Amino acid sequence: MINDSELYARSARLGAALKRENTFITCAESCTGGWVAKTITDVSGSAGWFERGFVTYGNQAKIDLLGVRPKTLEQHGAVSDPVVLEMVSGALRAASADYAVAISGIAGPDGGTIEKPVGTVWFGFANADDEPFSQLMHFEGDREAVRRQAVHFALTTLLATFL
Repeated sequence: MINDSELYARSARLGAALKRENTFITCAESCTGGWVAKTITDVSGSAGWFERGFVTYGNQAKIDLLGVRPKTLEQHGAVSDPVVLEMVSGALRAASADYAVAISGIAGPDGGTIEKPVGTVWFGFANADDEPFSQLMHFEGDREAVRRQAVHFALTTLLATFL
């Protein structure tokens, strides 16, 4: 299982890269409940690259805080490609950040379906210059394991893609 020190190390690398570039990151989180923001702010000095994040666990929060369209939620459900793309674009805009990540998934133990089993997590990634993109992942394990893997994947992908 991914441990706290691994998450901290990824976050510290991300923070160092953001600081070098004098850029800011934001996050819009559903199933991770603010864990990405917590991991980022575990690093001393993180106010220099992180000002705000959004925990949008419920659909109304996604609509109110990130501008996700109700029709998108109705047609695709919260755990979907179109929703995370709207989430990440909304977070980037609302935070006036340079980079953003959005996460929406089913961490379990309940909530899974045949089409979207427990461990299904959609990610949205964006920067201020390019079109946002998304990635679907399927994680194994209990609720905490799924969430840890989601945070790790988000930080790793941000580093690999943007910094």
